Amino acid sequence: MAQRAIDRFGSGAWQPLAQKSAGLFSVWLVAVLAGCAALDTTPPAIVHQPMTARPVPIEAQPAANGAIFRAQATRPLFEDRKPRYIGDILTINLVEKTSAKKNSGANASRKTGSSAKVDAMSRLPLNGLTGLGLTANSEMSLEGKGGASADNAFNGTITVTVIDVFPNGNLLVSGEKQVAINQGREYIRFSGVVNPDTISAQNTVESTQVADARIEYVGSGYIDEAQRMGWLQRFFLNVLPF
Repeated sequence: MAQRAIDRFGSGAWQPLAQKSAGLFSVWLVAVLAGCAALDTTPPAIVHQPMTARPVPIEAQPAANGAIFRAQATRPLFEDRKPRYIGDILTINLVEKTSAKKNSGANASRKTGSSAKVDAMSRLPLNGLTGLGLTANSEMSLEGKGGASADNAFNGTITVTVIDVFPNGNLLVSGEKQVAINQGREYIRFSGVVNPDTISAQNTVESTQVADARIEYVGSGYIDEAQRMGWLQRFFLNVLPF
């Protein structure tokens, strides 16, 4: 009997507690894994993908003996070295600078007044109201002001790769530069559409001459994490209605 009671107590009474402990441990484990995953992750990119491309292999062709022309050459003899094929590289000079400013204001006012007075009322009913005066004033005013301003500057250099060539000859370029400094990483990414006519003899082009340009400068590491809101704070920020 005693052993049966112990078995019943052990199999029945401890089962809810074990299930609750397992659930709490699962929640804690998920939270820890999510926090660890957020400590060292590469920030997602907004630039065109992929960020690099390998040159297209050229099929081997027999050489034309007896002349300076070679059919298997990737470029004509007197052609410049400007990029025009997938896998070619191009240097982008980042010279971005934007400034915007806006001010607005409103002013309105209104003022009204009225008065009334009861003069002599001899031999009339309610003559006790003689000399009674009534005055009313109303005044309303509104004044509002607003302003907004933004200044941004981005200077630097990044070399990108041609990842696609459009039918009209324009080049879709994309690239990334990573810099690691003291347990932190800085990511500079760029992509856009380049017109080959804007490429200089030094194989460079200004970022202001690139269409559909996407530029980003992000970082990862403990310094970047210190500037971010914690995942639990973000959770409550999205859930709480106030």
